[in-house]
Amino acid sequence: MTDWIHDPFPGHDVNVVFARRMPLAVLVEALGALDREPLACGEGDGWVWAVHDMHNWETEDYDSVRYGDLCPRGVEIVVFVVDPCSAKAFAPEFAYYRDGRFVLGFSFESIGQRVGDNPDHLSEELLAANLIGPGARFEGRDDHERLVRTISDYFGLPSLSVASMAAASSGVVGE
Repeated sequence: MTDWIHDPFPGHDVNVVFARRMPLAVLVEALGALDREPLACGEGDGWVWAVHDMHNWETEDYDSVRYGDLCPRGVEIVVFVVDPCSAKAFAPEFAYYRDGRFVLGFSFESIGQRVGDNPDHLSEELLAANLIGPGARFEGRDDHERLVRTISDYFGLPSLSVASMAAASSGVVGE
């Protein structure tokens, strides 16, 4: 379920975006308007999802996507910046938006330094998973997958795999 956190599209530094209470076509159109055409997209378990390049190298757009602008009242967006190249100064990250507001965000490399309107939003779940707090264990790639699983379980995100993303990518062309 969480193998997608590591290099789901080789040669691409990608973000995986989940949105609830937003039609897939709206998410795809909004990302396209930001020059972030989805590499793959789909829906399941009440969520829609899209995988897109973190940056648009062709237009020299290296800014982060402003997901709060894509998140009107009543919509939730969960974003994973997955396994980008640390040499480029990008660590894996998580962000959660609700009603256009940035609720919670953190880098996988500094999970204890959470930011947003409610930086403690997932604290209970992270503590229960032994990812933060006294005696916390969070050291490497396996722990990244445990973190993604904890977040996915909390939000009820659809189960994705690299294979399912690859299969969905063939349906993105021509939509």
